Amino acid sequence: MKKLIMLFGALSFSALAAHAFTGEKYAAEAKITMPEARVIAVKAFPGKIVDEELEQEKGGSGLRYSFDIRRGKATQEVGVDAKTGAVLENVPEGKHPD
Repeated sequence: MKKLIMLFGALSFSALAAHAFTGEKYAAEAKITMPEARVIAVKAFPGKIVDEELEQEKGGSGLRYSFDIRRGKATQEVGVDAKTGAVLENVPEGKHPD
């Protein structure tokens, strides 16, 4: 029983960790939340988000959410300014230096 409780605790912790995203340390600086940025990104390129991060990058306010969105066989990178909500990037993945 003790092993079962320890296993449940470990699984619960890993499930919580899965909700974190790359760049979460910048979230306090963002005026747009990750859920709001997801909506903006999927409006710009409808599909399934397969990767997301919050990063400091040149352009816009310098803080952006970056999403890889898959639709069919195509994957698009959509960048959303984390302070204004503006779409800063909407290009096929792999066609630009990052």
